[in-house]
Amino acid sequence: MPTVDIDGDEASDGLFALVIAVVEILVDALEREAIRRMESESLTDAEIERLGSHLAELEAEIDRLKEEVGVGDDVDRLRGDLDGLVSDALLDLDDSRPGVDSR
Repeated sequence: MPTVDIDGDEASDGLFALVIAVVEILVDALEREAIRRMESESLTDAEIERLGSHLAELEAEIDRLKEEVGVGDDVDRLRGDLDGLVSDALLDLDDSRPGVDSR
């Protein structure tokens, strides 16, 4: 199972990279939910516009912070590690459910 390693020149940079990676994952989840709600036609045009604008602002701010602190590569590496951990956890969860064959 992959592990999340936040080694770096300074522990604060590693922690910052981890926080940014988690925030990026949350923004991705928000985007997927927004798309789901748009496709189900449960949002007005104004809500879609406002939501899109806010998500774009969030992504721009995240990119600015990564550039300012210089942790872009660390964030990308952590995202990969976290994606692997989540995938493994989901597979383990499926394997532990009785009567479910994930193969």
